[in-house]
Amino acid sequence: MAQVEATTERIIAADPEAVFAALADYEGTRVSLLPEHFSEYEVREGGKGEGTVVHWKLQATSKRVRDCLLDVTEPSPGRLVETDRNSSMVTTWTVTPAGEGRSNVVVSTVWNGAGGIGGFFERTFAPKGLGRIHDAVLERLAAATEAK
Repeated sequence: MAQVEATTERIIAADPEAVFAALADYEGTRVSLLPEHFSEYEVREGGKGEGTVVHWKLQATSKRVRDCLLDVTEPSPGRLVETDRNSSMVTTWTVTPAGEGRSNVVVSTVWNGAGGIGGFFERTFAPKGLGRIHDAVLERLAAATEAK
């Protein structure tokens, strides 16, 4: 099995603290950032950053749905890690300063892919599809945090 990775990055015209707070607010802002690919969203423990346990279903394609139960950690300032209990999938959100009043947000998801021909297609197409989903989340994050 080869590791598959999808990484997306965006500069957002908002302070890193505000951007990180929005990402870490699983009870409030976070749910509004999720596009139609997510369903059955539920905070099961916590709700703000470290110690949160959140559930959702991620429908990456019309036939591929992942039932995710995620443990949230904050291993370092500006970093949220969502580790799925139901698979090898780990998503890391990193928010860093990008000049005054601006943030660089990088979201990276990795998982152990399938082997064989199925794995080839997964490694080829899944990162692009997940990248589009990440783009949608980052676009909503920018809209939620940038000064109007």
